[in-house]
Amino acid sequence: MIREVFMPALSSTMTEGKIVSWVKAPGDRVEKGETVVIVESDKADMDVESFHEGILAVIVVEAGGTAPVGEAIALLAETEAEIAAAQQQAATKAKAEGGTAAVAETTTLPEAAPPSSQNGGTPSRSDRAVISPRARKLAKDLKVDLTSLQGSGPHGRIVAQDVERAAGRPITASGPVVTPVVAAPPAPMPLPLPTPAPSTAPLGQLVPFNTLQQAVVRNMNASLGVPTFHVGYTITTDALDTLYQQIKSKGVTMTGLLAKAVAVTLQKYPLLNAGYTDQGIQYRSSINVAIAVAMDGGGLITPVLQNADQQDIYTLSRNWRDLVERSRTKQLKPEEYNSGTFTLSNLGMFGVTSFDAILPPGQGSILAIGGSRPMVVATADGLLGVKRQMQVNITCDHRIIYGADAAGFLKDLAELIETNPQSLTL
Repeated sequence: MIREVFMPALSSTMTEGKIVSWVKAPGDRVEKGETVVIVESDKADMDVESFHEGILAVIVVEAGGTAPVGEAIALLAETEAEIAAAQQQAATKAKAEGGTAAVAETTTLPEAAPPSSQNGGTPSRSDRAVISPRARKLAKDLKVDLTSLQGSGPHGRIVAQDVERAAGRPITASGPVVTPVVAAPPAPMPLPLPTPAPSTAPLGQLVPFNTLQQAVVRNMNASLGVPTFHVGYTITTDALDTLYQQIKSKGVTMTGLLAKAVAVTLQKYPLLNAGYTDQGIQYRSSINVAIAVAMDGGGLITPVLQNADQQDIYTLSRNWRDLVERSRTKQLKPEEYNSGTFTLSNLGMFGVTSFDAILPPGQGSILAIGGSRPMVVATADGLLGVKRQMQVNITCDHRIIYGADAAGFLKDLAELIETNPQSLTL
């Protein structure tokens, strides 16, 4: 029996996928549950396992190619005798569609696959290292021999951290090498988000959207149909800044503190954590705070701190660092970036003082956070003083959330940050 290997739907918003690399080559035997191909979905590279056992007879969509969800990307033969029939089936389909799916690699397939390197023979592609695109680029920049590396990613995949480790020096978010000048480890950065590098695209050329950018376009277009409103609030951050200076040496990030403060406040405002459906208001069973992160090469992703209100600040900060690191190498699982119930967008680290964010599809609210800066203000006793303040603006779905709801949430969030931030460490 000849079976088709389909492009899987790796997320609810995925409409097509890009083949990053084939783990198996034509002629390789495939076991049920074994990884066959790595596919780039909207925002992550995912290992795709086979639902059946057999022999990979034909690769229909080569590495670098794209296919709609549900379309055949390879053919799996049950026996060696069926390989030729599978090749003919792929060639016939390609001819009917006016394409060239039956590539030379598959038409020159021998009748029997060579033995694998485990038996001392010729190695198949499944015995070779699978390398993430970012790791391959870093290896080229740092002149690291990929054949000498042992991958630490899923199924032995070589990821960026493996290349950095082999080079013996860390890499900045934009790529250049940084040589440490002190022996002591640096203090944790308050917001470990990459700074977008200047565009290097040639002027005058049309550059197609990548998969991540296409996903952002679809989401933003979907958001245009939602009636939204915006409410702003000024929050004094002196107490929060003092707390951060006290505990940052323990690995706590400012992003973690803000996410925790929002999550705790959402406990009192479940409507702000809800979403609209045609049948009514969908209240969430958990508070999952998504945080927008700019990606190298364009686009953004929203790693999710699940059950953020239930985690202590130290665990929350560790989880956030792990999510950011894996998002940069496209190693997040779909539920780690598409399960958010409330989103934070923080442009304060770029010097932005105030902005409005676009509501993500399926969510009721998103909070835009500006930078904290010293301001001259009137004190309670009528004198002038200097306090650090930040501007936050919330965008809400007006079909289910009203102005009073948003104002109450911001007022309580401000009170928590200004008067009782120590409670975030409990």
